[in-house]
Amino acid sequence: MNLNPQHPDGGATPADADAGAPANDGSADRQFVTFSVAGEMFAVPMGPVQEIIRLPEVAQLPLAPHALEGLANLRGRVLPIINLRSLFGAARREADDATRALVINLGQALGFIVDHVASVVNVEPSQIQAADAIQSVVRTEYLSGLIQQERPEGGTQLLLILDFERLVQAQFAGLQAAGELRRETRESRGSRESCGADTPGALLTSEAGPQTEGERSAGEDLLLVSFTVAGQEYGISINDVQEIVQLPEHITSLPNAPVHVSGLISLRRRLLPLLDLRSLFGLGSIAADEHHRIVVVALPPAAPGGEPALVGLITDTVKEVIHVPRRQNEPMPGILARDVQMQEFASICRLDEGRRLVSVISTQALLGLDAVQEAAALQLSPGTFPTDSADAETATMHSSPTEASSLEQQEDLQVVIFRLGAEEFGVPIMSVQEIVRVPELLTRVPKTPSYVEGVINLRGTVLPVIDQRSRLGMATLERNDRQRIMVFMVDGMRTGFIVDSVAEVLRINRHSVSPAPALSVEQGRLITQVAKLDDNKRLVMLIDQRQLLDAGEALAMEQAFESRQSQAQEAVLARAA
Repeated sequence: MNLNPQHPDGGATPADADAGAPANDGSADRQFVTFSVAGEMFAVPMGPVQEIIRLPEVAQLPLAPHALEGLANLRGRVLPIINLRSLFGAARREADDATRALVINLGQALGFIVDHVASVVNVEPSQIQAADAIQSVVRTEYLSGLIQQERPEGGTQLLLILDFERLVQAQFAGLQAAGELRRETRESRGSRESCGADTPGALLTSEAGPQTEGERSAGEDLLLVSFTVAGQEYGISINDVQEIVQLPEHITSLPNAPVHVSGLISLRRRLLPLLDLRSLFGLGSIAADEHHRIVVVALPPAAPGGEPALVGLITDTVKEVIHVPRRQNEPMPGILARDVQMQEFASICRLDEGRRLVSVISTQALLGLDAVQEAAALQLSPGTFPTDSADAETATMHSSPTEASSLEQQEDLQVVIFRLGAEEFGVPIMSVQEIVRVPELLTRVPKTPSYVEGVINLRGTVLPVIDQRSRLGMATLERNDRQRIMVFMVDGMRTGFIVDSVAEVLRINRHSVSPAPALSVEQGRLITQVAKLDDNKRLVMLIDQRQLLDAGEALAMEQAFESRQSQAQEAVLARAA
């Protein structure tokens, strides 16, 4: 609700408080919005009050103060929502039809939950008194005065004038500290990084840019997105994967389309041709279900200087991101490499002592297949777009596909989305070393923080594993099949973090990214940006993976694991003696 409409008598009834409030007619400095919290009546000057809204949906922000309900999306603006009952130490209660949020500008817009908004009233200076001796649910230092107002039905009503600025400064002292810490972090990293973290999306810039085929061949290890088709596991270099999205219910069919092309979908204002890998590999078709995923890959340009084409590969399910040592990656056997039907495969990875085989698909070789070339051509040929579908509007918007593609490449961020509870978080795709299932057994390590679940053996390497829920102060969750371990390099140590699920890989337009409010020092360091997606209906909190552990925590873990390894070596030597 915008506080704009002028009321004839300079005040407002309770119903008027939801429909509008007086505009500034020269008496705005004497106008107050009145509301109730925990049985007390309060007032706030009209000036800083921007809106009065119904309680919106909120996304909980980890590591934030208890009084912070979460973040809301108010017409494209990220709005922290604060519960006044919690700030006052009063019992919390479920929101009802009377519950409102006062949006108040205190240098940044903040939403404060109140039980009920009563009215907007005019107050003469003579009606305002000191509030030094008042007994209330809120401490007197947070009150700037007391209004004594005659009731229409007789008697006197007391309204406590709440000083929101002083209240926030005292209760959210981490705001200033977190802001200073963020500035210091940017300054310390400014000499090492090419762009600052205060630029939208800057912290999502890859630590290592995309590699060429030659550079990847010269490297030691592979980083693959693995997926299954008809029970067989395949992999594609993560450098070539643009997004991973769920197969939609509706796919626009095309007349006279190539046999392996299922149709077109609209994905972020671009038309994406879909290639059915079951059909391409001659493995038969099955009915689509909730497990099917589209792996969006960028195919190398057909000619030097050309635009890469995007094609969606329909898979039965996406499994994980795997880190494969080069020694476990073998060229295709010669007899298979010469088979024209096997030319799209670059190599085979032998994992789990040879019990698990992953066929690695080469996007360069995919481009040589007639079916893929035909599918890619659909994206770049406006004449093939259906004119009687919802995608026709998208085609018109991108009358110059080359320019649009180039612009999107410049403005998009590529992130892995994971969930903790009902909230979604994103990390740069290039910061994720692996995503693996949680094993049944984790080995506990003594003298480590409570959030350290233990260690696992990941292909011969001891990997410390942290429960991200415990780390962020959230309720623990029983182990289930949806949980995954995301592996990052934190302060030079490979570390795994257990999350509830890994949802998808997304490309996010940088213009959809805003700074996150810093409401505590630790939260302000870890979560510095928020992405607003799906017409501002979806909030994704973007994590700086370098801050998953602070310096002290990383050092303590490193010392604990070094001590454990030393004890293990001593035990081996003792047995040998």
